[in-house]
Amino acid sequence: MSRFLFVVPPLAGHINPAAAVAAELAARGHRVAWAAVPGTVRDIAVGGAEVYPCAAPARVHRPSALRGAAALRFLWEDFLLPLAAAMTPGTRKAVDEFRPDVLVADQQALAGALAAERFGVRWATSATTPAEVGGSTATLPKVEAWVRSLLTGLRERFGDPGATHDPRFSPELVLAYTVAELVDTSAPNVRFVGPALHTRRAAPQFPWEWLDRNRATVLVSLGTVNTDTGSRFLAECTAAVRNRAHRMQAVVIDPAGMLAGAADATVLTLPRVPQLDLLPRMSAVICHAGHNTVTESLWHGVPLVVAPIRDDQPFVAARITAAGAAVRVRFGRADRVRLGAALDTVLDGPDHQAAARGLRDRLRAAGGAGAAAGHLEALAARP
Repeated sequence: MSRFLFVVPPLAGHINPAAAVAAELAARGHRVAWAAVPGTVRDIAVGGAEVYPCAAPARVHRPSALRGAAALRFLWEDFLLPLAAAMTPGTRKAVDEFRPDVLVADQQALAGALAAERFGVRWATSATTPAEVGGSTATLPKVEAWVRSLLTGLRERFGDPGATHDPRFSPELVLAYTVAELVDTSAPNVRFVGPALHTRRAAPQFPWEWLDRNRATVLVSLGTVNTDTGSRFLAECTAAVRNRAHRMQAVVIDPAGMLAGAADATVLTLPRVPQLDLLPRMSAVICHAGHNTVTESLWHGVPLVVAPIRDDQPFVAARITAAGAAVRVRFGRADRVRLGAALDTVLDGPDHQAAARGLRDRLRAAGGAGAAAGHLEALAARP
């Protein structure tokens, strides 16, 4: 039996893959603990897993208009750096009291990697955003130099000042929840395990009888952090589907209720849906190219229309479009005509569906949570 400590940020898309791996390790008889913001892992701390509370920085609102370099600067200066500082005391306490054999640090929970190197704990990276694994900033020397200067400052405060590796990536093991076809890297310590799917305990109810088996069904989602940017986009998606109501219907995830009153026999709007249960019934997905939504869709062989907004989304969109499984539209310019044409392309032509099914087979063959757990067990067993 080994002891594994998971350090995660307060972001559902980063917690859920780690939760699937943690559950697999617990099922194999290992001890699992979490260092996390209270409440964010309450429903996934199975098997008596201990939770060491970490603080979080004051909630910050990212302006919806931020894109590109401005969005990246905000991500680092207003979220990742304050998060690392806030989580460090709780993470250090978890390391001191739990005494893990391996610490598993999400790549955006930098407090985990820095605590591991400071106290000499073996650690692995949980890489839920494949853009950095694929070196998305390596071709931008000034951006990469700026990020590394920020990491150097963090290391001097919280880590081992003598260390030289990039704390975003463990020198021993990086778990990437994707496949090599969707990430361009040759790093020897990266293990492509495919999606680690976690069954949510409190899955929301869904009116399954609403689905019309005689029409194609489209799932529309902009994730959980884009609710202030998506009202126009969601409205145009619903209009595109209504124009094809004779052969198409849509389930629209609308957390903020921006489309209140829009539901009928063609469009169903809900604040939450049981996405993993719903995807096998979907014909296509329209989304912002968030990594989890993309891989969960491809896990079921569902082609996509992607409209990336910021962060790693353009990278993810570019990779799945190049792989032939998606059509990309511009988020700011996407209207019912462009969205409708993109839907027609992925639904009516065989190429995108065949590419999505091919990626489904590759993702499933990667092993998911079981493969990730196996790599972590091997790391813990190293002399």
